[in-house]
Amino acid sequence: MMTEHGRPGTVVVVDDDDAVRDSLQILLESAGFTVEAFASPVEFLASPAPAEAGCLLVDVRMPEMDGIQVQETLNAGNTQLPVIVMTGHADVPLAVRAMKAGAVDFVEKPFDDEAIIETVRRALQLRPAANPEIVQRIAQLTPREREVLEGLVAGHANKVIAYELDISPRTVEIHRARVMEKMQARSLSQLVRMALEAGVAPPGA
Repeated sequence: MMTEHGRPGTVVVVDDDDAVRDSLQILLESAGFTVEAFASPVEFLASPAPAEAGCLLVDVRMPEMDGIQVQETLNAGNTQLPVIVMTGHADVPLAVRAMKAGAVDFVEKPFDDEAIIETVRRALQLRPAANPEIVQRIAQLTPREREVLEGLVAGHANKVIAYELDISPRTVEIHRARVMEKMQARSLSQLVRMALEAGVAPPGA
């Protein structure tokens, strides 16, 4: 997925207000961005979207989680993502708190179309560089472990990776376990997220 600037990533919109969410998606797509929208922050965090996103537009006040809690969850999962907080007038102090927590900007409802498009453009340019610690972990992988990691990032099952690398599925399992250990990943989704952040691309990408 590419933005209008040719940078990888999707603009993710998380807002429980259907009208706001739909209008934002239409506006941003008309400006050339790839957009994925979620009505629930829980649904967003459980999806692959955090790893693929170029920036996040999140409402600061929602029933399940507020925008600050979404930021904190992303940070805890080592996902460094430019966050733009959307706020009503009464929620400006909360938006300021969100910025102190790491949000790159906040926009007040009702939105000025051009202003929000420009804010998103700026946020996409702020996609942070890879965490040096994660890059160092990847550098410690053997060439074969790196190939297995690339296969996992591509979403391939162990059998498919084994076939492509001309090794046994059991050997892939051993390499996969070593990759998880070296990367200090607690789950496959966390491993893939870290790899994507560090610039690891699937074969042929």
